[in-house]
Amino acid sequence: MKAKSPKDSLVINTDQVMINDLNNYNTLFGGVLMKKLDNNATLSARRHARVKECVTASTDSIDFLHPIHQTDSVCVESFVSYTGKKSMEIFCKVIAEDMITGERRMAATAFLTFVALDENKKPIQVPDVVPETEEEKFLYQSGEERAKTRHIRREHSRELTKIIGLEKPWEKEEENYVENISQLG
Repeated sequence: MKAKSPKDSLVINTDQVMINDLNNYNTLFGGVLMKKLDNNATLSARRHARVKECVTASTDSIDFLHPIHQTDSVCVESFVSYTGKKSMEIFCKVIAEDMITGERRMAATAFLTFVALDENKKPIQVPDVVPETEEEKFLYQSGEERAKTRHIRREHSRELTKIIGLEKPWEKEEENYVENISQLG
Protein backbone atom coordinates (compact mmCIF):
# COMPACT_ATOMS: atom_id res chain seq x y z
CA MET A 1 0.00 0.00 0.00
CA LYS A 2 1.53 3.28 -1.13
CA ALA A 3 1.97 6.07 1.41
CA LYS A 4 0.18 9.36 0.74
CA SER A 5 0.82 13.02 1.34
CA PRO A 6 -1.51 14.94 3.66
CA LYS A 7 -2.41 17.14 0.68
CA ASP A 8 -3.96 14.06 -0.96
CA SER A 9 -6.62 14.10 1.77
CA LEU A 10 -6.99 17.88 2.05
CA VAL A 11 -10.59 19.09 2.16
CA ILE A 12 -11.42 22.80 2.34
CA ASN A 13 -14.96 24.01 2.94
CA THR A 14 -15.95 27.65 3.39
CA ASP A 15 -19.40 28.69 4.51
CA GLN A 16 -21.18 31.75 5.80
CA VAL A 17 -22.63 32.00 9.28
CA MET A 18 -26.42 32.08 9.17
CA ILE A 19 -28.60 33.59 11.88
CA ASN A 20 -30.01 30.16 12.87
CA ASP A 21 -26.40 28.98 13.52
CA LEU A 22 -25.98 31.52 16.35
CA ASN A 23 -26.29 30.97 20.08
CA ASN A 24 -27.61 33.49 22.61
CA TYR A 25 -24.20 35.27 22.55
CA ASN A 26 -24.60 35.86 18.79
CA THR A 27 -21.67 33.58 18.03
CA LEU A 28 -21.61 30.28 16.18
CA PHE A 29 -23.00 27.35 18.17
CA GLY A 30 -20.20 24.94 19.11
CA GLY A 31 -22.36 22.03 17.94
CA VAL A 32 -22.78 23.58 14.48
CA LEU A 33 -19.01 23.86 14.20
CA MET A 34 -18.58 20.27 15.46
CA LYS A 35 -20.86 19.04 12.66
CA LYS A 36 -18.81 20.95 10.08
CA LEU A 37 -15.60 19.42 11.51
CA ASP A 38 -17.00 15.88 11.41
CA ASN A 39 -18.24 16.32 7.83
CA ASN A 40 -14.89 17.65 6.62
CA ALA A 41 -12.89 15.03 8.53
CA THR A 42 -15.04 12.23 7.10
CA LEU A 43 -14.24 13.36 3.58
CA SER A 44 -10.52 13.60 4.37
CA ALA A 45 -10.56 10.07 5.80
CA ARG A 46 -12.44 8.66 2.81
CA ARG A 47 -10.14 10.49 0.40
CA HIS A 48 -7.06 9.07 2.15
CA ALA A 49 -8.35 5.49 2.40
CA ARG A 50 -10.33 5.59 -0.87
CA VAL A 51 -13.22 3.64 0.61
CA LYS A 52 -16.97 4.02 0.58
CA GLU A 53 -17.26 4.21 4.35
CA CYS A 54 -15.23 5.66 7.20
CA VAL A 55 -16.55 6.00 10.73
CA THR A 56 -15.65 8.42 13.48
CA ALA A 57 -13.82 6.47 16.18
CA SER A 58 -13.36 9.50 18.41
CA THR A 59 -13.40 13.24 18.55
CA ASP A 60 -10.11 13.61 20.34
CA SER A 61 -10.11 17.32 20.98
CA ILE A 62 -11.65 20.56 19.85
CA ASP A 63 -10.08 23.77 21.03
CA PHE A 64 -12.31 26.80 20.54
CA LEU A 65 -9.82 29.66 20.28
CA HIS A 66 -11.91 32.65 19.11
CA PRO A 67 -15.65 33.19 18.71
CA ILE A 68 -17.14 33.16 15.22
CA HIS A 69 -19.65 35.92 14.45
CA GLN A 70 -22.43 36.29 11.90
CA THR A 71 -20.28 38.70 9.88
CA ASP A 72 -17.63 35.97 9.50
CA SER A 73 -17.10 33.26 6.97
CA VAL A 74 -15.99 29.89 8.37
CA CYS A 75 -13.28 27.98 6.53
CA VAL A 76 -12.64 24.41 7.70
CA GLU A 77 -9.48 22.71 6.41
CA SER A 78 -8.85 19.06 7.21
CA PHE A 79 -6.30 16.41 6.27
CA VAL A 80 -4.87 13.13 7.53
CA SER A 81 -2.03 14.04 9.89
CA TYR A 82 -1.11 10.63 11.30
CA THR A 83 -2.06 6.99 10.73
CA GLY A 84 -2.03 3.79 12.68
CA LYS A 85 -2.52 0.42 11.04
CA LYS A 86 -6.31 0.79 10.77
CA SER A 87 -6.94 4.32 12.00
CA MET A 88 -6.43 7.82 10.69
CA GLU A 89 -5.99 10.96 12.73
CA ILE A 90 -7.53 13.95 10.99
CA PHE A 91 -6.35 17.46 11.84
CA CYS A 92 -8.85 20.26 11.33
CA LYS A 93 -8.29 23.97 11.52
CA VAL A 94 -11.03 26.56 11.45
CA ILE A 95 -10.30 30.01 10.09
CA ALA A 96 -12.85 32.75 10.64
CA GLU A 97 -12.71 35.70 8.29
CA ASP A 98 -14.51 38.95 8.98
CA MET A 99 -16.20 39.59 5.65
CA ILE A 100 -16.23 43.36 6.24
CA THR A 101 -12.60 43.96 7.32
CA GLY A 102 -10.93 40.87 5.83
CA GLU A 103 -9.30 40.05 9.19
CA ARG A 104 -8.57 36.30 9.47
CA ARG A 105 -8.09 34.46 12.76
CA MET A 106 -7.64 30.86 13.86
CA ALA A 107 -11.01 30.16 15.48
CA ALA A 108 -10.51 26.48 16.39
CA THR A 109 -8.36 23.39 15.95
CA ALA A 110 -9.44 19.78 16.29
CA PHE A 111 -8.24 16.19 16.05
CA LEU A 112 -10.62 13.38 15.11
CA THR A 113 -9.88 9.70 14.58
CA PHE A 114 -11.50 7.63 11.84
CA VAL A 115 -11.47 3.98 10.82
CA ALA A 116 -11.95 2.85 7.22
CA LEU A 117 -14.39 -0.01 6.67
CA ASP A 118 -14.62 -2.64 3.95
CA GLU A 119 -17.89 -3.76 2.31
CA ASN A 120 -18.54 -6.04 5.33
CA LYS A 121 -18.13 -3.11 7.74
CA LYS A 122 -14.83 -4.49 9.06
CA PRO A 123 -11.85 -2.17 9.73
CA ILE A 124 -9.18 -2.29 7.06
CA GLN A 125 -5.56 -1.20 6.84
CA VAL A 126 -5.00 2.37 5.66
CA PRO A 127 -2.07 3.90 3.77
CA ASP A 128 0.70 5.57 5.75
CA VAL A 129 0.98 9.33 5.57
CA VAL A 130 4.20 11.12 4.59
CA PRO A 131 4.31 14.74 5.78
CA GLU A 132 5.87 17.41 3.57
CA THR A 133 5.34 20.89 5.02
CA GLU A 134 6.58 22.17 8.38
CA GLU A 135 3.01 22.10 9.74
CA GLU A 136 2.45 18.50 8.52
CA LYS A 137 5.79 17.33 9.96
CA PHE A 138 5.03 18.88 13.34
CA LEU A 139 1.61 17.20 13.45
CA TYR A 140 3.03 13.85 12.31
CA GLN A 141 5.90 13.88 14.83
CA SER A 142 3.51 14.60 17.70
CA GLY A 143 0.95 12.08 16.36
CA GLU A 144 2.36 9.05 18.14
CA GLU A 145 1.98 10.77 21.52
CA ARG A 146 -1.64 11.68 20.72
CA ALA A 147 -2.28 8.06 19.65
CA LYS A 148 -0.95 6.83 23.01
CA THR A 149 -3.19 9.31 24.82
CA ARG A 150 -6.20 8.11 22.80
CA HIS A 151 -5.40 4.50 23.72
CA ILE A 152 -5.20 5.36 27.44
CA ARG A 153 -8.45 7.33 27.25
CA ARG A 154 -10.20 4.47 25.41
CA GLU A 155 -9.04 1.96 28.05
CA HIS A 156 -10.30 4.28 30.77
CA SER A 157 -13.68 4.50 29.00
CA ARG A 158 -13.88 0.70 28.81
CA GLU A 159 -13.20 0.44 32.54
CA LEU A 160 -15.72 3.16 33.28
CA THR A 161 -18.46 1.40 31.33
CA LYS A 162 -18.05 -1.61 33.62
CA ILE A 163 -19.01 0.41 36.70
CA ILE A 164 -21.48 3.03 35.49
CA GLY A 165 -25.14 2.15 35.65
CA LEU A 166 -27.64 1.82 32.86
CA GLU A 167 -30.67 2.27 35.09
CA LYS A 168 -33.20 4.91 34.20
CA PRO A 169 -32.86 7.64 36.83
CA TRP A 170 -36.61 8.19 36.99
CA GLU A 171 -37.21 4.51 37.74
CA LYS A 172 -34.60 4.64 40.50
CA GLU A 173 -36.42 7.63 42.03
CA GLU A 174 -39.70 5.71 41.76
CA GLU A 175 -38.17 2.71 43.58
CA ASN A 176 -36.85 5.02 46.33
CA TYR A 177 -40.27 6.67 46.59
CA VAL A 178 -42.04 3.30 46.92
CA GLU A 179 -39.45 2.16 49.47
CA ASN A 180 -39.88 5.37 51.51
CA ILE A 181 -43.69 5.06 51.43
CA SER A 182 -43.51 1.43 52.59
CA GLN A 183 -41.24 2.44 55.47
CA LEU A 184 -43.73 5.08 56.57
CA GLY A 185 -46.72 2.72 56.52
